[in-house]
Amino acid sequence: MPLLAASFGLVAAAALLGTVLALLHLRPAGRTPPWPLGALHGAIGAGGFSALLVALQGPPRGVAFGVGPFGTFSAGLLALALLAGLLLLGALWLGRRSGLFIAVHAALAVAGLAILAAYTLLG
Repeated sequence: MPLLAASFGLVAAAALLGTVLALLHLRPAGRTPPWPLGALHGAIGAGGFSALLVALQGPPRGVAFGVGPFGTFSAGLLALALLAGLLLLGALWLGRRSGLFIAVHAALAVAGLAILAAYTLLG
């Protein structure tokens, strides 16, 4: 349980930092946010994802409440969000517009976080 709660906390912190990054990206003049913030966001998110993978190795949880498979679903969505984040990073390095990558990355991450919240709180 403590590792699952830590995973949820790390993914939630990454989501909050991602919100700040998205707001900074919307500034005029097309300036990208400072790269150290993006690196911190990625490191926290990857740490939360890794902690979730380790937590899922334990005994089954949440079956009585119908959220048993939510941990696996959340991990899948967060893995796709991680991939989309890496594609976003590649687009930024190539100097391309990244709005679509940001939207896909954010949608996957928020869905993964919501399912992880249900799994953590009800499981």
